[in-house]
Amino acid sequence: MRTQTKSIIKGGLFGGVVYALVMLGFDFTIGENFNFWKFIFNLSSFGILMGFMTYYNLKKQLEKNKSNKNDSTPEH
Repeated sequence: MRTQTKSIIKGGLFGGVVYALVMLGFDFTIGENFNFWKFIFNLSSFGILMGFMTYYNLKKQLEKNKSNKNDSTPEH
């Protein structure tokens, strides 16, 4: 598995888990009980969104690095 793919998966999972836990904490503060399906929905939906955002950011960073590398080559 490529490093970029690992970064996308890790970013999506981390973002989804953090968001789902924050929403779970918010639900508890307003007096709602734990809802497993709501937790899974929050985790997966935000995780997928974060995965796409991580992919986009890595793609842009790679393009920027390629353009900087091409600009810095000395001309003969």
